[in-house]
Amino acid sequence: MTPSDVAAPLRVLVVCTGNICRSPAVERLLSARLGAAVQGRPAAGALMPAIEIGSAGTGALVGRSMTRAMAQLVQAHGADPAGFTSRQLDESMIRSADLVIGLTRKHRSAVVELVPAAVRRTFTLRELARLAADVDPAALPGANATTADRLRALVPVAGLRRGMVSYRPTDDDVVDPYRGDTALYERSFHQLLPAVETLTALVRR
Repeated sequence: MTPSDVAAPLRVLVVCTGNICRSPAVERLLSARLGAAVQGRPAAGALMPAIEIGSAGTGALVGRSMTRAMAQLVQAHGADPAGFTSRQLDESMIRSADLVIGLTRKHRSAVVELVPAAVRRTFTLRELARLAADVDPAALPGANATTADRLRALVPVAGLRRGMVSYRPTDDDVVDPYRGDTALYERSFHQLLPAVETLTALVRR
């Protein structure tokens, strides 16, 4: 088998503002629950990741670690915050992603402004979870399908459900905890965690 024979991984890009609080938390939580690689680093024991999850910021504090408060919450919920480094969002990241997840409507809009063709594969985290919550698991590949297969299939299914589920626009946003107190960090984390759990429960094999 040559490198060209190996299927490319499903690439997920998570986007917030500074890329040191919300998006790295989602990156690491998704990775832990889906057995994915993070920013090109294979999961433990993996030869070739089926899913790669990275994150970036629309106004990133480039080269920074995850904030201590968010890292503690991530670790307490079974994911590893170690080794994270923030990145600035650019067009190439969006173009190479099969699924783009923003933490607010502004982040979703920023992604689509950079790469308009990404609109059908770009959601906010809570929007995607809301749309996924009513998806019949039978609508996704079964039998020998992998988690990557099911997540890939979820993207167009969720896209078709846009406008079919009632919601308040503000329900799509996760509050920014940067420079906030412990209570604000916990509020932010407990807005994003249920959405991560909904998505992973649906697609995980």
